[in-house]
Amino acid sequence: MSESRLIKPVLEEELPIISHGKGIYLYDMEGKQYLDGSSGAVTASIGHGVGEIQEAMKEQASKISFVYRSQFTSIPAEKLATKLSTLTETADYYSFLVNSGSEATETAMKIAIQYWQEKGMNTKQKILSRWMSYHGITIGALSMSGHTLRRNRFEPLLEDYPTISPPYCYRCPYNETYPNCQLKCATELEKAINRIGEEHIAAVIMEPIVGAAGAALTPPPGYYEEIRKLCDQYNILFISDEVMTGIGRAGKMLALDYWDTVADIVTLGKGLSAGYTPIAAVLVESKIMEPIQSGSKVIMSGHTFSGNPQSAAAGVAVLDYIEKHNVLKQTEENGVFLYNLLKKLQRQFPIIGDIRGKGLLLGLEFVSGLDKTSFPRERQVTNLVISKSKEAGLLVYPASAGDDGVKGDAIIIAPPLTITKVEIRELVKRLSEALVNVMAELDGEVEYV
Repeated sequence: MSESRLIKPVLEEELPIISHGKGIYLYDMEGKQYLDGSSGAVTASIGHGVGEIQEAMKEQASKISFVYRSQFTSIPAEKLATKLSTLTETADYYSFLVNSGSEATETAMKIAIQYWQEKGMNTKQKILSRWMSYHGITIGALSMSGHTLRRNRFEPLLEDYPTISPPYCYRCPYNETYPNCQLKCATELEKAINRIGEEHIAAVIMEPIVGAAGAALTPPPGYYEEIRKLCDQYNILFISDEVMTGIGRAGKMLALDYWDTVADIVTLGKGLSAGYTPIAAVLVESKIMEPIQSGSKVIMSGHTFSGNPQSAAAGVAVLDYIEKHNVLKQTEENGVFLYNLLKKLQRQFPIIGDIRGKGLLLGLEFVSGLDKTSFPRERQVTNLVISKSKEAGLLVYPASAGDDGVKGDAIIIAPPLTITKVEIRELVKRLSEALVNVMAELDGEVEYV
């Protein structure tokens, strides 16, 4: 094959060329098998090569794959919107279909600001978010992201939206423990609101479980109930960024359901089509739509491929598959099974400082000593774990960690939700093999005794 002309990320090794995939496994052109322990980018949630999804896409392609959203709607788009409207029993959502998670969060930001404009409150334009968060790579979405490493290059172009501390129980920003902390990482929001002024704040955006910026940071019980209470008290919208966590990844259709909380706006992506085609969505509570419907009657956002029938058909097929095969129950059970195996692995490899998450979204944070000391950034332990895992035929996903979200090392383990217990044991076996090689390379750089 001639030299690739694709622009690729700078890596120590040349990227292998993919051949095909089936179930939880991928195969490159050399025939090497990889257990997809990260569902790609936490995306391929029902595995690769699923015939039911392929058939649905083929059938739709034989009818129509693209129409422009301002000229037509389509049966697949309407079916998908209907399904999404009932994702939770306590909310009634309208859907705005887009193509990526970044588009979804940026659209959510625009809808929140437009909502207050339609109500004649034009000063409410600021979005508050947390440090150690990630909401996308477009300028608006990155402005909402507290992912220091991804912000750094574009900082002069970004808004200062990250404001409050993350719910990082392993490294509590207040040096306390739950429940004695009294959820200070949540009540901190009130101080930020009072400093900035509620008249300037349109919405708060948060990932229910922090993904790439925090390796599955999971807030304690009561956290989002407190966030919801403060948003209501100060007349601010609450946006739940479920691009990574939504559509069953955490064991519930929406991860926010663990906290018995309903968001005004929800963003979805990744698992919405399980990687079979690009699609994402913004769900908007009916009460948020009311002033827009009685005012300008149009959401001031849109993209060429938004709501195209081909992607919508894939989304419908994925949701049907999840319901038909009882994937949520399987995810919750297998998530506990995987977590328990990883805890055993932690006793074998003290480099694993913390394991956190829900369902099949689990994060491993790596430390160089019992005092939770992070490795020096230049050591690039995250990349070392990823490289050794890949050699062992296991794909894992990089994440940030540490007191500042910069120096720490972590990975996310998030296999397809359809993984079996036998396959989970194989995943942990390959991870163990990788960590043996990691520890050998780090010999003399760790202090656990």
